[in-house]
Amino acid sequence: MSKLNIVLSSNSPRRKELLSGLGLDFRVHVIGGIDESYPHDLPASDVPQYIAKKKAAAYKIADDEIVITADTLVIVGNEILGKPHDADDARRMLHTISGRKHQVTTGVCITSKDRQSAFSVTTDVAFRTLTDEEIDFYVTNYKPLDKAGAYGIQEWIGYIGVESIHGSYFNVMGLPVQRIYSELVSKFGLSLDDLRKEV
Repeated sequence: MSKLNIVLSSNSPRRKELLSGLGLDFRVHVIGGIDESYPHDLPASDVPQYIAKKKAAAYKIADDEIVITADTLVIVGNEILGKPHDADDARRMLHTISGRKHQVTTGVCITSKDRQSAFSVTTDVAFRTLTDEEIDFYVTNYKPLDKAGAYGIQEWIGYIGVESIHGSYFNVMGLPVQRIYSELVSKFGLSLDDLRKEV
């Protein structure tokens, strides 16, 4: 494992922060223009893993590389909330999750030259009812257009809106690092000797 180069396929600063928190050395390499469409009859909870595997298929992986791809979606009932198109779409999404419980599902695909591990992690999140003023304040000041469901749990809206959470908090941020660590240990040979001594 120590001879393998880990590649994170994401420009998300949150994903980079979370993966770095595991003590792993990695580089970021993102292939643009990947088709992220999916079959319309695919269950909503299966979509993130489907897209993560699609992203992985775009990479030509070297013998010494492990590529980590991921996709996070917010699911309310049967409705999938990805990243908002604009501020009005962000407000619509926040109104949709206001006063309700929703699921945040991240699909992850870890791929090397000779093996692949794909999985999904789901976290239940309950929001209190948000006022129009609170939604406007958040969208105007935090501009959450790069976030699934139009919110970041680590930001102001999470502080004032989240009533309860069941499952991985880090998954809601965008990367289920506990599961990724376990998969790297059990299937790709990661050991503590491979980690940076100071994280």
